[in-house]
Parts: sequence; C-alpha cells; structure tokens
Amino acid sequence: MIQTNTLNMSLRKLLLLVLLTAVSPASASSLFDDDAVLEVKLSGPLRSLLREKDGSTELPFLLRANGIEHAIKVRSRGKSRKIVCSFPPLRLNFATGDTAQSIFEDQDKLKLVTQCQKRRSSQSDVLQEYAAYRIFNLLSEFGYKVRLLHITYTDTDGRPGKNTFDHYGFLIESSSELADRVGGQPVHQSGLSIHSLDSKQAATVFIFQYLIGHTDWSLVRAEVDDRCCHNGDLVDIGSARYYVPYDFDRSGLVNARYAKPDLDLRISRVTQRLYRGYCIPTDALKNALGTVKARRADILGVISQLPVLSQKEIKATKKYLERFFVQASDEDKIVKLFERKCL
Repeated sequence: MIQTNTLNMSLRKLLLLVLLTAVSPASASSLFDDDAVLEVKLSGPLRSLLREKDGSTELPFLLRANGIEHAIKVRSRGKSRKIVCSFPPLRLNFATGDTAQSIFEDQDKLKLVTQCQKRRSSQSDVLQEYAAYRIFNLLSEFGYKVRLLHITYTDTDGRPGKNTFDHYGFLIESSSELADRVGGQPVHQSGLSIHSLDSKQAATVFIFQYLIGHTDWSLVRAEVDDRCCHNGDLVDIGSARYYVPYDFDRSGLVNARYAKPDLDLRISRVTQRLYRGYCIPTDALKNALGTVKARRADILGVISQLPVLSQKEIKATKKYLERFFVQASDEDKIVKLFERKCL
C-alpha cells in the first residue's frame, strides 16, 4: 500500500511538471530562437525622447507583448544614425525581476533598430538590415541573433487620435547573451592582431561583407571609439578570437538614402562591392566561399520571406545578391580578387 501511494505521488509530481512545462511562457532563449514576427506595443513620451539626441536621458515607457506589460526605461542610441535619422535606434532597459515568465525573461538591456525616417523606403531599410543579420546567422553561429517586431507606438506627448502609428523594427541579441551562447568572453581592447583571429570566422565575415556590399567596418578602432573594432565586437573562445559584425545600414543590400561610401575608398555608391577583408590563408577563403555558395537558396529565401516589401523590392534585392553568386561561380577568379585587394 505504501509503495502504491508513493508511486501515485511520483506520477502526480511528474504530471504536474509536464503541465507546468507545457503552460509556462516562453523563456529568454525563445526571444531570439523564434523567427515569427513579435507583435508589441510601446507607449510613452515619444516626442520628448526623440528630442534627446545625445542619448543620455532615459524616459519611462510601457512595453506590452504576449499579453504582459513591462515598465521599462528607453533612450535613443547610435552614433551616425542620431545625426541622419529623425527616429534614431532605441535602447530598452528592463527593470530587474520584471521579466520573469515572459518572452523577455532574463533580458536586461536590448538594442532596438527602428525606421530612420517616416517615409516608406525607411521601413524597407529596416527589413533589409534585419535580413543582413539573418543571412550572417546562416553562415556562422558566431553572429548576433535578431527578432523582428511589428511595433504599435503610442506617443503620450501627442494629441489623442493622432498619436498612434505602427512600424517594423528588430531587437538585437546582447553581447553578453551572445558570449554565453557560444561559450566565450567579450573582449574590449584598442588593437588587434589579424593572427589572433579564428581564420574560418574571419574569412566568413570578409566574404559576407562583400556579399552584402558593406564597407563601413574595420578591424581597427573608429575615430570616435577607444577600442577595436568599427562596427564589430570581439569574443574570445578558448585560444581563438572571433570578430562579430553588426550595423549593416550603410551596406549595398540596404542602400539607404543617407548611406554614402567613404571618399577614401574611391567608389561612388554603396552598391558597388569592394573587398575590405584582411590577408589570410587561401584555404580559409575558399572554404568560406564554399559555405556561402552552399547557402545560396537559403540566403535568397530570407529575402523572399520579408513582410511588407513589394515584389519589385524583393526582386531587386535578390538580384543584387545574385550578382555576387554569378561572380562567385568562378571561384579561382574571385579568390584571386580577394587576395589582390586584401588589406
């Protein structure tokens, strides 16, 4: 009898555990593991926030997702986009302990990429930059994950009836979450030796940047920064160092209206591809090129699945990427180009 009662109790505990697992809300990892568009509502003094161009002031907002409301602090962020954008990117700061049992569980501070301007083309820019992150995720596990949002904004500073609008945006995985996911440690230093980089990751980054027509990056620090690297982070995993790229708004893939190439590069527009990779072993380049070519269908599929974009925009974006694959069909020729142009 005692054994039967003990067995029944164990079964009840097991059933309870299964039920709790089935009904518990999404955990932190599911925020970036799910590709579905996340519907959110963001309400607060938006007009006041957008006036704070220096990004030093956090203002109180309410964020609602999956039926759960969070009291958060929001500030503007970014460097160049604060100058060119009327609606700069934002940083969401969650209160400690407020995210339990929600899609944002264990999140602290998250970067939100928004539409730069009110015009429709700016909405397309957001989606195409989101696609750039997704493409790199296909090529390397050592890249920032992103989550696409459909955001309904309510500006509590605005006039009732005219203070609500919606746009797409996307969240970027934090550097600490990326480092934890890949079992590494973030690195902050002013200089970098090319020989310290994992050659497979480096070659993948170099070819990816060429694929999307991105020249606004470097393995040296930018003038306004005190550490390496420009539009990229470093993560140490064991004895290897990995360069993780970000900020692709000035790429040819996005082709934002405000995007202009550096005059020193001697190209007239960002849609012109220019190899900016550093000199590394030929085998690493060939292997990375093979990886990119093998994912051609998946890369083009990322573009096909983007919401809102017109068929004309999707066709033009895929055509831009296809030009790379046509060029890459002659592997020896394109590898020789990379080695001739390497820094």
